[in-house]
Amino acid sequence: MAKRFFYTLKQAFLQVFRNRNMSIASIFAITAMLLILSIFFILVININTAAETIQQDYDSIEIYLQDETTREQADEIINDLDGREGVDDVYYKTKDEAMNEFRQRWGENAYLLDSLEENPLPNSIVIMISDLESADQIAQQAATYDGIEDVKFYKDTVDKLLSATRYIQIAAVVVMVFLIIVSIVVVSNTIKLTVFNRAGEISIMKYVGATNWFIRGPFLAEGIIIGIISAGLSVGIASFIYSKIVDAFGEQMLSALSMPMVPVSFLTYNFAWIFMALGISIGACGSIISMRKFLDA
Repeated sequence: MAKRFFYTLKQAFLQVFRNRNMSIASIFAITAMLLILSIFFILVININTAAETIQQDYDSIEIYLQDETTREQADEIINDLDGREGVDDVYYKTKDEAMNEFRQRWGENAYLLDSLEENPLPNSIVIMISDLESADQIAQQAATYDGIEDVKFYKDTVDKLLSATRYIQIAAVVVMVFLIIVSIVVVSNTIKLTVFNRAGEISIMKYVGATNWFIRGPFLAEGIIIGIISAGLSVGIASFIYSKIVDAFGEQMLSALSMPMVPVSFLTYNFAWIFMALGISIGACGSIISMRKFLDA
């Protein structure tokens, strides 16, 4: 068994070397396909993370109060809202507290707020939501109180972001299927050249009783080798490019939007498993397809 394995592996490497021009073309094609897929993976994963962050940060309704609304009136609204179904907590936020939150969110750019002559933010009441299904009804109720300037609820923002995520996921699947088919065809044509070159040898092997899988083994291994090399290249390139993106925009995303980008190590780990599986599958499928005519399988 070990002897047969090493024979298969040796023949596979020899075939890759003999058809190195087409093998290199196949490697570039699969690598390009995986790099394009990495763009969709990066978008989908970061948008999913952003949606989760927004849901965590914006699981609240904020009631902006008019300037003439007193604290006593605000307390009456708080007492009326407190204990309602779907309400986890209700509290009063002064305009100074709101400005401090803005300064913390803006980080190093908080100095831009120093140019304001006065604090333009209103006092407000913050309602923490425990049940998002009841949030719309609570927001509508909040708008009916006297002394209310506006009611801000970010459910629409979350819904739009989740909808965009679904569209990107669908697009990623469509593009992935198309690129995988193209890559399988490229690998299949590459290995088919090797098969044509060895057609006479394959006929002799079949004549002396070699099984289909014994003949198919080196070609299958050749496709898998091409897939593994392509996967390794794509993981390295995609991780390098993403690390540069994180270095350039990661801090700005965190300070401006309070949304962290997915860590490079997390994406690299997942890229390695996903791309390796795709590369091996593409190489193996291309090999099997190229051999069907010769082995009647």
